[in-house]
This record gives sequence, C-alpha cells and structure tokens, in this order.
Amino acid sequence: MSRVFLDLAVSLDGYIAGPDGQDGGLHDWYFAETGAAEEIKQELLDGIGAMILGHTAFGSAPDGFDTEYRIPHFILTHLPLPTVERGGATFSFVTDGPLGALAQAKAAAGEQDVCLAGGAEVARQFLKAGLLDELQLHIAPVLMCGGLSLFGALGQEIKLERLRVVQSPHATHLTYRIKQV
Repeated sequence: MSRVFLDLAVSLDGYIAGPDGQDGGLHDWYFAETGAAEEIKQELLDGIGAMILGHTAFGSAPDGFDTEYRIPHFILTHLPLPTVERGGATFSFVTDGPLGALAQAKAAAGEQDVCLAGGAEVARQFLKAGLLDELQLHIAPVLMCGGLSLFGALGQEIKLERLRVVQSPHATHLTYRIKQV
C-alpha cells in the first residue's frame, strides 16, 4: 500500500534552513555515495511516484530544476502557471490547496508513494490536516540556532511511532508513523 510521507533534512534543533537560507550541511548525507545513506536515497528514488513541494521549496526557476526524481512534481502556489517539463520530471502548479495537490499526486503515483519534500509551511499544513502517514527526517549533526523551523508552532500535539533509525556519517535517519488520534 502506498504512503504519503514527509521527507526532509533537518538540523538537530529543528531547522530546515539557516537564518539566511543557508544549507549548513543539512543535505551532505544525500551526496554521500556509500553505505546507509546511499541505500536510503535509492529507496526514495525507487519508491516515490510523485512529489509535492511548496512554491518556496520549488524556487524561482520558471522552467523547473534538475532532479534525479523523474516523476510528476506538484507545486502548491497561489499563481496558476503552465506545467513545465525538465529532464524527465514534470512540474505542475496547483492552486487549490493541499487536498488538491494530494489528489493529483496520488493519481499520478498510482501504487507508489507520494513524498512531501518541502517546505516548512507546507509540511505544517499537511500535518495539521492529518494528510501524512509518516515522517522521514534526516537529522544532520548541526545546531543552526535559528532559521526556518520545520515544525514551528503547530498548535496541536502529534503522536508518533518510531519505525526506523539508521545511522550514516552525515545524518541520523528517522522514520515515524503518525498516530491518528
């Protein structure tokens, strides 16, 4: 059965970007070509059938971005734009909110997983609405001490069940199932 999950790199203190938007080494694990990190990356490449991103995570390039994920990407935005294709990936702009993006992503993914890949505000919207099955976080060994907080003030408690912990040189990879209350 397919799942809808959040997959993000985060600092130990909960930031997905530093105060000036810098990466601070959060994604070093992804570019490690050996061991556990490579296995997790391959799981992502093999298992995801569609991705959802917020407009900020998408960036400002009108023709998309280069990605290894040659799958449909659904970009949450308030500005309707035409679908673009780049390097085998399609980027469709969705203006009818998280539910609309999720419906389109599930249809495109078929039996494969739907990955919510950023950003923080979109992650919070999906969490608050109960639209995620799992969280997969790649915890980098860094304290950002400020920046873009992943969870911010959710305003509600969310119970999690730990499914997996994997160590790699640049991150600890945690997977949690979200317990529906």
